[in-house]
Amino acid sequence: MGDFSNYGGSDEENAEIKRLNAEVDADTDNFENWEKLVRACEGLEGGLNRNSSPQALATLRATYDRFLLKFPLLFGYWKKYADLEFNISGPESAEMVYERGCASITNSVDLWTEYCSFKMETTHTPHLVRELFERGATHVGLDFLAHPFWDKYLEYEERQEAQDKIVSILNRVIRIPMHQYARYFERLRTLAQTRPLLELVSADALARYRAEVEAESATYGIQKSEPEIERDIRAKIDAQLYTVFQQTQAETTKRWTFESEIKRPYFHVTELEHAQLANWRKYLDFEESEGNFSRIVFLYERCLVTCALYDEFWFRYARWMSAQEGKEEEVRNIYLRATSLYVPVSRPGIRLQYAYFEEMSERVDVARDIHAAILNKLPDCVEAIVSWANLQRRQSGLDAAIEVYKAQIDSPTVDIFTKAALVTEWAYLLWKVKGSSEEARNCFSKNVQWYSDSRHFWQKWLEFELGQPTNAELEEQHGERIKDIIQTIRSKSRPSPAVKQELCQVYLNYLQDRGGKKAMKEFLVLDRELPQSISVITKAKLGGKENGVAMGELDETTRQKAESRFYSFYQLHMDPDPNAQGPASFN
Repeated sequence: MGDFSNYGGSDEENAEIKRLNAEVDADTDNFENWEKLVRACEGLEGGLNRNSSPQALATLRATYDRFLLKFPLLFGYWKKYADLEFNISGPESAEMVYERGCASITNSVDLWTEYCSFKMETTHTPHLVRELFERGATHVGLDFLAHPFWDKYLEYEERQEAQDKIVSILNRVIRIPMHQYARYFERLRTLAQTRPLLELVSADALARYRAEVEAESATYGIQKSEPEIERDIRAKIDAQLYTVFQQTQAETTKRWTFESEIKRPYFHVTELEHAQLANWRKYLDFEESEGNFSRIVFLYERCLVTCALYDEFWFRYARWMSAQEGKEEEVRNIYLRATSLYVPVSRPGIRLQYAYFEEMSERVDVARDIHAAILNKLPDCVEAIVSWANLQRRQSGLDAAIEVYKAQIDSPTVDIFTKAALVTEWAYLLWKVKGSSEEARNCFSKNVQWYSDSRHFWQKWLEFELGQPTNAELEEQHGERIKDIIQTIRSKSRPSPAVKQELCQVYLNYLQDRGGKKAMKEFLVLDRELPQSISVITKAKLGGKENGVAMGELDETTRQKAESRFYSFYQLHMDPDPNAQGPASFN
């Protein structure tokens, strides 16, 4: 063995696994790298079995555990893992993997069917097998494609020669809208001709049918024998079963339009087509309009296997659940699953929504921790910092909010252009919350030397000044303030000419809308200079210097940061385009 003996296998195998582990660690979202690592671990020592080395088995288990923690919705890999454990350690270890898998992807028809099939073959205690089937029925029984599961349940009861339980299962299944509903009805209808009446209906229903038959006979003065009464009762039961069949048929037909459009009912890391997302939206709209809580929850859970990486459906599920009475813990669970497993922190919107929910629930410390966790990974997330500051303002007052901004502005890990945006937010707090325009203005003017290259800084300062109350006596002073800002932009900032022209256009509009008698003279001078002011006039007047110091040009990366706009989640995520085609981006 060489330096890599801790993985098991040969030196070459260990070196390969070490390399693949490094690739996975470098990009944990890369699914192909994970697949290569899993395959390499499975192939250690020529293929793992119960005689493999402890190091190789430990490597395999650790890799599968990490992989399925990252991608818990991959039912096929849970099955593979369970099979490996069965071959290595026996049924108890395999059962533990199945339990973990079914807890991770609770509504997988395939995984529950495989687990129940495994239990049928390895357990000889009927009530334990039936308990597992009943657990599975709770989680997958309503699935439109649940027939493999129900078939397996029926197969088990056939092995047990439990005809009464077969009738009971069929009586449940014929009421579920699903792909193969009709054959279950036909099977039950056939059994209903010979099975005891109390297997087919409850004692109360049987008594009611008997009373109806006897009443009908009495109407015509006929005395029927017991076999004749039973025959008529069976006819009534058959009619009732047919009524159920028609209802199930109608419900199935309603859903068939949506079900037939689902092209990928399982999870994968690749993007879905826009048409697929649109179909899920319509399907959810339909089930919500039907109003059956269990079916709505079940469809959301199905949707969030296929669409787990699309945060819009997590938002929608949480919003719908929060509208139901007494479902606070269910809502919390939805947010926890979305934020801890599926939606990356690079899309912080769902995490902020979770923080708002916890704040509403009077768990303010949890809300603060959620913000801190976001900023631990995204130190330049302006939306998260502003949200945290507003949380502090709501709960502890204005000074607490300002302390959040101060801490982030003083932080060496926060980008200078992020700090520029935070200064504007600080100023707006002073203006709109404290009501002090002068303090807000001072906040802008004292920080301009640090953030003069930030487009956002200038835009917010202009918006601030334009938003100040004025009158005929104050308008001239008001205009001078705005003019001073524009002159500073033109002489001391370094965004692109297009951005400077955009900002100067604000002043041109001001001169048109609110300027005095001489406003048009200034308007025309500025209008004349704008196209060339950046390249000729400004450089000629200033000699390319600021305060006597030469001003260098911004490099492309810095310029893009300087000119970036900051949006909130709700500004970026409007209603989806119903006509969008092709793959739908996760972002």
